[in-house]
Amino acid sequence: MTKVFTKTAAYDYKTLKPIIFEMIDAMGEGLIPEQSRVLIKPNLLLPAKPETAIITHPNVVRVVAEYVLSKGARPLIADSPAMGSFEKIMKEGGYYQTFKDLDVDFKAFKKSVKVDIGKPFGRIEIARKAVEADVVINLPKLKTHTGMLLTLGVKNLFGCIVGLRKPKWHLRSGVDRDMFARLLLQIYQAVNPAITIVDGILALEGQGPGKSGIPRHLGILAGGRDACAVDMAICSILGVDADELPTHKAAKILGLAGDAVYISGDFNIVQNFNLPDKAPLTMGPKPLQRFMRKHLLQRPEVDDLLCRLCGECRKYCPAKAISQEAETLDFDYDRCIRCYCCIEICPHGALRATETTAGRVLRNLSILK
Repeated sequence: MTKVFTKTAAYDYKTLKPIIFEMIDAMGEGLIPEQSRVLIKPNLLLPAKPETAIITHPNVVRVVAEYVLSKGARPLIADSPAMGSFEKIMKEGGYYQTFKDLDVDFKAFKKSVKVDIGKPFGRIEIARKAVEADVVINLPKLKTHTGMLLTLGVKNLFGCIVGLRKPKWHLRSGVDRDMFARLLLQIYQAVNPAITIVDGILALEGQGPGKSGIPRHLGILAGGRDACAVDMAICSILGVDADELPTHKAAKILGLAGDAVYISGDFNIVQNFNLPDKAPLTMGPKPLQRFMRKHLLQRPEVDDLLCRLCGECRKYCPAKAISQEAETLDFDYDRCIRCYCCIEICPHGALRATETTAGRVLRNLSILK
């Protein structure tokens, strides 16, 4: 049975450092060889302050970098943001201030190499720094995700796909949520992180993983050698059936997840964690699916009071389903693949996944039956 370590923690540096050092030590000896090149991969989705719970807290990343340095290894902190410049994220997220006295390199992923991740995807482009690192340390943020329910250890490594290649993969996966989850699992296998530690001290619930989500203090760190097991442990803490997590279902199909994990440390069930609605992406007989997707299924909508017409959602939309009409956004729901990338990267929290009136009536009728 795979072991996952959980600790009650806070962002105070003096409190955090011994907890993380002890957690990594408990995972086993020799994980970080001397002089090894260690990639530290946090979640740096977009420019946001730490208190928004959108990015991995810089104190968590700093302590992990200090652990790597204590082993005589060479850390590099890198990611490929969905929106905004890497430098802006470093500044707004408090990274430059947190690391001002520590000699550590920060770089955005720029170059990719082709890696065969197996069928059905074959050779895909993954960040060169992730592939060529001797050791990868995966530092996700505990957040909800409108498309994938939660973004945890496995999902975090999608950030190793550089720049606008990410929305292209959303488009290729289309409306098949299970296929996209399988892609995430196979990217995880290719990157093969030695350590995963999820920052759930301040988590994000509701319509995550971007600025539409709601920060919530949980005081949780969860870590282990196996990201699939860590994700499963977090589901247990949140009171969520792991089979509801698409990446966990994919992990079971690929033989990467068992039915149980051994949780060592603090374990307190979180009550009433607000999950997003994970609505179906297709429904009904095939000849009627286009009509039903357009009129009955959950879909992204804009709050005109919050929208500033910055155009970030239009630029990032893999299906090119968003246009600007006069002073508002217009969605082509025939083209929309419900990947919810627009909600994820909106810098103003102006987009929501909403259920249509007709869809809600139909769902209620089904419940009454």
